[in-house]
Amino acid sequence: MTFSTAFTELLPVRHPVVCAPMGGIAGGALAAAVSNAGGLGMVGGGRGEPDWLGRELSLVTESTDEPWGVGFLTWAIGPQAVDQALAHAPRAVLLSYGDPGPYAARVRDAGSLLIVQATDMDEARRALDVGADVIVAQGTEGGGHGGRRATLPFVPAVVDLVGPVPVLAAGGIADGRGLAAALVLGAAGALVGTRFQASHEALIAPGVGEALVKARGEDTERNRVLDIAREAGWPDQYTARTLRNRTLEEWRDREDELRAAPETRRPYREAAARGDLDVAPVWAGEGVDLIPDLRPAAEIVAALLADAEAAVGRASERRQL
Repeated sequence: MTFSTAFTELLPVRHPVVCAPMGGIAGGALAAAVSNAGGLGMVGGGRGEPDWLGRELSLVTESTDEPWGVGFLTWAIGPQAVDQALAHAPRAVLLSYGDPGPYAARVRDAGSLLIVQATDMDEARRALDVGADVIVAQGTEGGGHGGRRATLPFVPAVVDLVGPVPVLAAGGIADGRGLAAALVLGAAGALVGTRFQASHEALIAPGVGEALVKARGEDTERNRVLDIAREAGWPDQYTARTLRNRTLEEWRDREDELRAAPETRRPYREAAARGDLDVAPVWAGEGVDLIPDLRPAAEIVAALLADAEAAVGRASERRQL
């Protein structure tokens, strides 16, 4: 079965599957692998660090002739990061967390599609106001940073608000059943993060993949503790879903104390520099229950499509009973 949607026709891509632009994790190799498999691969430009961005953008352009994109943390970048990315002619640019207004015209004038991620209805309206070509409705079940709205009711609310602009569902989608559900909710595709983090091409520290495979949804928690400990500077309205670890257990409900005492953060920095995963964050969504193994990104795309087709088939059979 081929899932043809407004999103696949707009890009165009063969499948309505997008790899989330996970900052520092979704590099050029992962983006190219997803794009070559028929989805939309996205480089995680994060804060727009020039050397990293230049290396990974060069890699993706060398590795695929298919559409690909790049994503940024809007609150943390300046025009130079967007211009650096646009010089490589991405098919799409995704702006998340913050006002996309200062960069919207820049992206569209360069001929790239403007994708804006929203975590609540006000952000969805702002995305519509700045002329987003595609809007991502991100639910709180997703790994990494996000808001408070649950995916299941949030996605159709955004679809109703912004139509006919295509919407991508995000947050807790880790297998083909989630993709099928997104399409039934009215989305034109799904943006998938944690599942692609557990891929061979993802730029993850040793042990992260194994931790994701072993984890359960109950092992994840939204928090500000780890952002404070690593002095990340994130706006307060966005918490981060991570696996629980020793740092979180020690400082939960003591965020003000951690923020006010820089000396308390020194042990964290030293342990994080050693790659201690019981101290440093492992970004993970509630969909970790659905991740059985590490595998190539192309196989993940194929499995998402096959499982979505099977889910739609089962639903059709039940309807005929």
